[in-house]
Amino acid sequence: MLNLSKIVTRPVIAALALATVSTVAVHAEDAKPADPKLANSLNANDKTAEQDPKLLKQDAAVKVDDGKYFDAEGHPTFHVTQDGKMLDWYTYSGYRRYHAECHVCHGPDGMGSTYAPALKDSLKHLSYEEFIGILAGGKQDVNAAEQKVMPAFGDNKNVMCYSDDLYVYLKARAAGAIGRIRPSEHEDKPDTAKKAEKECMGG
Repeated sequence: MLNLSKIVTRPVIAALALATVSTVAVHAEDAKPADPKLANSLNANDKTAEQDPKLLKQDAAVKVDDGKYFDAEGHPTFHVTQDGKMLDWYTYSGYRRYHAECHVCHGPDGMGSTYAPALKDSLKHLSYEEFIGILAGGKQDVNAAEQKVMPAFGDNKNVMCYSDDLYVYLKARAAGAIGRIRPSEHEDKPDTAKKAEKECMGG
């Protein structure tokens, strides 16, 4: 017998995820040139960061709303300061969530494994909308040599409630804003993050 709760829940959460994408994309209309006050301050000596100047410029924050940073397209982005020592809350949260939910398949720090690709490389070209869509609905890659399946996480609140956090962490890794580090300092958790987490998790 089919599990009715999964049949009902997955489309609802996936729809909510896509609605979030639509809402965030509206911010693109308000996008302004990068604000020098929001510039990243990175650790130039971290050889594990593999900094990509083009992506760092593309992903630069142009606005901040209660501790959440947005790029010129209105998508969530990272903010790293104090020579790479301080992360914004969402990037820090994404690091924690990634290593709780994703690293078993995708490897520590988004480096990939024999089971799944390096997300630090995938996020160099995946858009925000594509990332959220794959996270919610899964993906299947089949060729003559192998078959790789990314499960759908649309009904997993431990993943979907933190989808933006995962995105900005992996974008920071892709751009080389942070390397293979265990973050020690981070901005305080914003009130909007607390509220969104409580509502999403049903607490």
